[in-house]
Amino acid sequence: MINTRIIPLIRKEFIHIRRDPRSLLILLMMPLLMMVIFGYAINMDLKHIRLGICDLSRTPASRDIIETIKASTYFDIVARFDNPRQTKAMFTNRVVRAVVIIPADFQRSLKRSVKAQIGVIADGTDANSATLVQNYLEGLFLARSLTMASGGNSMPVSIKARMLYNPDMESSIFIVPGIVAILLIMIGALLTSVTIAREKETGTMEQILVSPIRPYEVVLGKAVPYLVLAFSIALFIIFLGRIWFHVPMMGSWLWLLLFCVFYVFTSLAIGLLISTVVATQQVAMMLSLVATVLPSVMLSGFVFPIASMPRPLQIISNIIPATHFLKIIRGIMLKGNGLEELWIPAAAMTGIGIFFIAVAVKRFKLKL
Repeated sequence: MINTRIIPLIRKEFIHIRRDPRSLLILLMMPLLMMVIFGYAINMDLKHIRLGICDLSRTPASRDIIETIKASTYFDIVARFDNPRQTKAMFTNRVVRAVVIIPADFQRSLKRSVKAQIGVIADGTDANSATLVQNYLEGLFLARSLTMASGGNSMPVSIKARMLYNPDMESSIFIVPGIVAILLIMIGALLTSVTIAREKETGTMEQILVSPIRPYEVVLGKAVPYLVLAFSIALFIIFLGRIWFHVPMMGSWLWLLLFCVFYVFTSLAIGLLISTVVATQQVAMMLSLVATVLPSVMLSGFVFPIASMPRPLQIISNIIPATHFLKIIRGIMLKGNGLEELWIPAAAMTGIGIFFIAVAVKRFKLKL
């Protein structure tokens, strides 16, 4: 027999679900977003890798190697230079992802039937992408060597690879700065997403409404305490990664902490905007997790290279604060970058935060 006492409870819960369309929308949209983002973002194949060429040989043999690289769909030659000492500047300014150095005696080595070495330097701050770049170049040079060795000679070309900034290919050096970026945006958004929603849910919003206070004062008053708290958490996370996981610190602590303030401000702004949209703390927390964790992990370049994503997702990645903060924290800690190299991602990240806080102030209404 059917328990008739349960049926009213089931009907009641369906009524609650119907009356809470925002929670239902989040539950329906989450698998859809995950399917789309996972389907397109999880692509370990790199295309159009920015490559620099330092041709010290300038001979038909070296030009043949360069034409082989140009014919590949994996690489775009974006820089050519004559001095190997310029290599570090190319990486510091994020002009290239890898550099190929052809030595001056390349053609003479080939004529003497001596194995000619080609230098390959990859950016080790992204260990996964650096390994792929090295493998792609090894494959190209191996194919070219097989063609050149078809006359019965031994394999004439080999590469000598080096990983800049992460020579031992330690995954923690690549992962820990990314975890810092993900945790900070998640914590910051969670902290503030429930603030205004809590006032609405507990009924204390009326006390704020009768006071002579303006919308921007309410929003900033909510943000400042959490800015201090989130910045303290940021300090703890960064120092933990530095001490426990031995992530190197090649740049300035002052610049890193200053940029952390702007990043935490941006994450708090996202949480405040969410809290002005929803009515309950539960929905605010759910929406903040969906809006921060999923895009930051999948589309920021933390795990999967942005260059391998479809063009629309690459555009979307530019409005995700973690995308810009990853460039900043990896640039400072692993490369020793300063403001000169990082002002563009810093300006983009700060602009996103100002936009979100402005929208939050605009949406906040001093009325019931």
